[in-house]
Amino acid sequence: MSDTTSKTSVRGIEVARLLLDIKAVNFRPEEPYMLTAGWASPVYIDCRWVVSFLDARRRIIKLAGEMLSENIDMSSVDMLAGGETAGIPYSSWLSEELSKPMLYVRKKPKGFGRNAQIEGSMSEGAKVILVEDLATDGGSKINFVEALRGAGADVEDIFVVFFYGAFPGAEETFRDMGVRLHALATWNDVLAAATEGNNFPEKTLSAVRDFLDDPIGWSAAHGGRDSL
Repeated sequence: MSDTTSKTSVRGIEVARLLLDIKAVNFRPEEPYMLTAGWASPVYIDCRWVVSFLDARRRIIKLAGEMLSENIDMSSVDMLAGGETAGIPYSSWLSEELSKPMLYVRKKPKGFGRNAQIEGSMSEGAKVILVEDLATDGGSKINFVEALRGAGADVEDIFVVFFYGAFPGAEETFRDMGVRLHALATWNDVLAAATEGNNFPEKTLSAVRDFLDDPIGWSAAHGGRDSL
């Protein structure tokens, strides 16, 4: 995987600062968030928030285009596919940035008309990058990858703006899917940027460090999921 380890990166910290500046980052250890996958978390990020901030959005997309061009032979990529719904705007912006046509993938077939799950024109065997806003443990990406592959796409890469980079099992999930994850930033980047910028009280940052050190234990102790 690219840029998804527990280490911070210059690019990741810049993206983290942008997300902090527009208040897309929420730290709430005293009243944990319950994530879709069932984990309790003291941190939550809303990458949908980015749509309203032009300068941050443009910089994030510029950095995303640079990262993908460094890590993937983009000349071999035919299309980008946004996952419903949060991945659709990001795939649209990246489509323009990278001069690649796009598709979007529904969570399930729409149930009328063509009953399509993939929207857009795609040739059999097209190499497609799935684009999403974020990933936690990777489970929600399986449906999109399977839908694209079922329609004849070759999917080897997933791009997300943000990867939690905390919950065990995520790397195995992506490996089992046969895909590489490319993420601009993780919570380690956000924690580093927030610490440097004094964005939150030290007590709050300490709770986030405790979560990152043992996310499953932290989740279990705060009423969330307690195992993979």
